[in-house]
Amino acid sequence: MINNRVIVNLLIKNGKLVKTRRFGKSQYVGDPINAIKIFNEKAVDELVITDMTATENGIDFDLVHKMATEAFIPICYSGGIKTEEDAHNLFKLGIEKVCLTSAAVSNKFLLKQLVETYGSQSVVVNINAKKNIFGKLKVFDAERKKNTSLSLIEHVNSVVDINIGELILTDVDRDGELCGLNLELLQYAKSVSMPVVIAGGMKSAHELVDASMHGASAVMGGSCFVFHGPHRAVLISYPFGGGYKIMKDVRKND
Repeated sequence: MINNRVIVNLLIKNGKLVKTRRFGKSQYVGDPINAIKIFNEKAVDELVITDMTATENGIDFDLVHKMATEAFIPICYSGGIKTEEDAHNLFKLGIEKVCLTSAAVSNKFLLKQLVETYGSQSVVVNINAKKNIFGKLKVFDAERKKNTSLSLIEHVNSVVDINIGELILTDVDRDGELCGLNLELLQYAKSVSMPVVIAGGMKSAHELVDASMHGASAVMGGSCFVFHGPHRAVLISYPFGGGYKIMKDVRKND
């Protein structure tokens, strides 16, 4: 049980902390450095920092340095990683893991290079999944805001074969909706030996329990730690213990 984690996803756009719904229009919710200071004080297991504008504008290494310096929490960074040098510079700044999304589709060579150079434990792949008009799950291109022709299972198998260290499965249709995680996504990774993280729609860190029973090693959320109440008032908080504490509390109550 000790490997079960609750991960907080911080979404960055032009240096600001934002949140989206179904990968659509973003809403400003605060300063990322202040958010990290808050999560430092809580029992957060890990942060995933995703820079939405890094692919187009390049990685903001100055901001990454500030965030990595401030955080006392393991950080995984995603956004704009196009070369081995990008990853090298991120690791020098104190980032523990790098996460590839679009590049994991278009540049398998880079993915293999990172695994060979830095080890599987340092390389994560995020797969954004969205149903098409026929109800089939396809890999979603977040940059172009549309589905690709690549099936979810096909892409999962292709990155697993490269021996990455961790896989994140994100349900685009549930992003920011606070409607609960789509645990059915986990069936597409049921034969995967590496840790699998489920994301998209998380409404409570206590969903870790059901997710764990379905094979997930972690759950990842963003909006549930930022928005509160029926009017989605902005209040950055983390009213839970870490993943291991949640699992212990539930077992104690049972």
